[in-house]
Amino acid sequence: MHGTTGRPDDRTTGPGAINVVPDPPIPPRTPTPDRRAQDHGPRPRRAPRWARGLSTDFADYREYAAGDDLRFVDWNVYARLQRPYLKQFRIEEERHVVLVLDDSKSMSFGAKAAAASTLAAALSVCALHGDDRLSIWSGVGELLPPTRGRAGQRRALSALERLGTSGTTPIEAICTRAAASARRGLALVVSDMLSEGEVRKGLHRLASAGLEPQVIQVLDPAELDPDPAGDLRLVDSETGSTVDISSSGDVLALYHAARSALERDLINWTRALGGRALTLNAATPIAEVITNVLMRKGWLR
Repeated sequence: MHGTTGRPDDRTTGPGAINVVPDPPIPPRTPTPDRRAQDHGPRPRRAPRWARGLSTDFADYREYAAGDDLRFVDWNVYARLQRPYLKQFRIEEERHVVLVLDDSKSMSFGAKAAAASTLAAALSVCALHGDDRLSIWSGVGELLPPTRGRAGQRRALSALERLGTSGTTPIEAICTRAAASARRGLALVVSDMLSEGEVRKGLHRLASAGLEPQVIQVLDPAELDPDPAGDLRLVDSETGSTVDISSSGDVLALYHAARSALERDLINWTRALGGRALTLNAATPIAEVITNVLMRKGWLR
């Protein structure tokens, strides 16, 4: 994330203030476009960051205001325009983005695995192109140790190719493992969040480690809006246990109530920890997910 130095424009005058002659204004030099913002595309929304200090990357000019630090006045511009302008520089910061991926058997249902993998690849590229440090965790452990820069993109995509859907580690345990070795930053959890364990505890582990938990629940269209016909036997992909049901309206109503309750819980739990959550339809094209969902909701910029 970039910030700029200097105070807001304060036009009040006082002792020692520099008076600006009210002639027709001469516009300052057009600032250099931020090539990184153009080339790198959207990036995960930055959590609260810790500045490393001023860089030498010029950001913009603005008119001098009383009380501004004279060290940032561009005297060459003053000599040419006879007006004082303040140089502003970008503040460079680094954060750690931890991608926590669910590789349990429930993710093999329908289109969830493919959607989650594609989404994880897109988020990885966004993070690496945004000068963030990225690591990837799944049920088998750390798929990608902390890496940064575009050179790490190939390693990240290669790590995601090893992601399966035969794991037995619940998502809350993956969160706990990732939190134990992560730096402060942002945790992106991609999962169906269909766990019998204490999901909330895993999110608390992430927050306790200084990671802002952001949960993206990926569900198949058949999970979002099931349309059963006749009598069915449901098989739990995680445990193998079965449940016989009849496709009555009462059963569907109970299902929708339980699913909506979990969605609300995820939103409330993450919000209480300084994060957020949303639910995605696994059938939604990735371009639409990025532009019409994540960017519109402010997850990416």
